[in-house]
Amino acid sequence: MIFILSKILLFLIKPIVWIFVLLIFAIASKKPKQRKRYLVSALIIFLFFSNAFIIGKIMNSYEASYPKVEKYDVGIVLGGFSGLNKRNNEIAFNWAGDRLFQAIALYKKGKIKQILISGGSANLIDRKIKEADLALQYLKLIGIPDTAILIENQSRNTIENARYSLALIAKNNPEAKILVITSAWHIPRVKLIFDKQAKQKIEYYPTNFSGDTKFDLSDFIIPNASALGAWEMLFKEWIGLAVDGLRA
Repeated sequence: MIFILSKILLFLIKPIVWIFVLLIFAIASKKPKQRKRYLVSALIIFLFFSNAFIIGKIMNSYEASYPKVEKYDVGIVLGGFSGLNKRNNEIAFNWAGDRLFQAIALYKKGKIKQILISGGSANLIDRKIKEADLALQYLKLIGIPDTAILIENQSRNTIENARYSLALIAKNNPEAKILVITSAWHIPRVKLIFDKQAKQKIEYYPTNFSGDTKFDLSDFIIPNASALGAWEMLFKEWIGLAVDGLRA
């Protein structure tokens, strides 16, 4: 039930939904003054949440910075970076694919001995396709040896990522030095969850940064559709951070 409610909440926190609802109210309103308030409110929300400079600065201040990378026994790659390409039944990477690519780079550099992929199915209906299984096929395809791969394919959220991954590592190598690899904006919540469950100190490696360090004039004055999506992602993280702080 909680999983289903979380999916509904993800829909309600979209700024574009708020704008759409206000426009519906404006159309339905019979009072000119009230209609104007709805329209003005929708415009203000649109201009604020579509401003690339505002979200860029906020994301940049929220995202984690790079740690001093040493050598680790296991690099845990959190799921959410891929899905199934139904045209060829192989892995299809999304905007967070950098999580896996950076893990592969760290492995090739000798910074991590094993790559642990943590990710089951986040689909409400079809749970047969597990993200970690798809990633396993890809890692084998590019020549990563079986001895360097660990798979956790049951988790559906970040709390379960931590629970199942740490349990798997404790079973194979209790004294393992761990590096968690995930999106930069995701690390504050991930750190909260993993630090609560881990018995050892864990380091965190940020990937696919969303915040910008340089802005053009257009970022200040031209509405950007990507900014709306970035706010949605950030709201999801903030809500998750608050909730996970209570239940992790």
